[in-house]
Amino acid sequence: MEFHSESPISMEVPSSIQALAQHKHVRCIVKLGGAAITCKNELERINEESLVVVCSQLREAMNPETVESQGKVLGMDWSRRLGASIDSFADDFDVDSTLVSDSGFIIVHGAGSFGHFQASRTGVNKGGLHLPLVKAGFVATRISVTSLNLEIVRALAREGITAVGISPFACGWSTQGRNIACADVSQITKALCAGFVPVLHGDAVIDHSQGCTILSGDVIIRHLAQHLLPEYVVFLTDVLGVYDRPPTNPNARLLREITVDEEGNWSIINPTPGDVEKQVEITVASHDTTGGMETKILEAAVIAKLGINVYITKVGTEHSLRALKGEITDDWLGTVIRSSKKLSPYTEASLETT
Repeated sequence: MEFHSESPISMEVPSSIQALAQHKHVRCIVKLGGAAITCKNELERINEESLVVVCSQLREAMNPETVESQGKVLGMDWSRRLGASIDSFADDFDVDSTLVSDSGFIIVHGAGSFGHFQASRTGVNKGGLHLPLVKAGFVATRISVTSLNLEIVRALAREGITAVGISPFACGWSTQGRNIACADVSQITKALCAGFVPVLHGDAVIDHSQGCTILSGDVIIRHLAQHLLPEYVVFLTDVLGVYDRPPTNPNARLLREITVDEEGNWSIINPTPGDVEKQVEITVASHDTTGGMETKILEAAVIAKLGINVYITKVGTEHSLRALKGEITDDWLGTVIRSSKKLSPYTEASLETT
């Protein structure tokens, strides 16, 4: 079974960006799916339980020593929250205090129930910035997505992770015909070199042909992967991975391994082609302005073509923690998307144990 994926983005990496990237090794780029960290059918409601778990797992993946020592987590969210006290403050810190920094992680999150409704109701993704409704929707969308970004940064900070929010629009990222035209990653690499964990998000941006559009977190992930070449990329979603049909279908089968060749064609390896439907069915919520799982798969295929393994799995599970650590074995549940030239991580794991 084969599918074809094309990237409108040049694979050439500017030498200035390469020089910046060489100063800091990027271990992992993580995509927190909007449906995984928000209640996607309830306007602007965060899934607090899921967010707490994923932040804890990120801390463990970035710095296992903070878990093994079982010491107090020194949080950095020193702002007042409704109904909650400030966990720690400056007086708790000394020269020997340990923070989760310099981890080589970059986090990108989707919008979920933040931003999509505002964007879809006003047509921001379709352009027309000269229209009052679209311009108002652009402002409303950015208020919504940046407020979610702040809450995620605060949740990470409470886990002792030195997270800093970075907005694509504020960094001058823009598109041309909904494809990335300008996206300088120097601010991100500078943050990494300074020991911070950059946290980006899907955003409303200027489009040079149609006025404006929505730049999805999945497209941002692909762009960052092309330029910073992480060891691996993890997509955390509200389902275990990619299925051959909507996962609500009782006959749906999890596609555990997909390979991508040099031409961008991708093939299902596990289960074997004879065991799955010839056409993979994908559904997208009506208010989702970014393409949902279909965009995720296509962008993941472009990343895998670079020789970077992509792991897609369900947030808040043992499988998500193992994916964040890059520890993939036979009993791991999720979808691996890899280059056809690379050895399967399942095979690598079995070789390591022999």
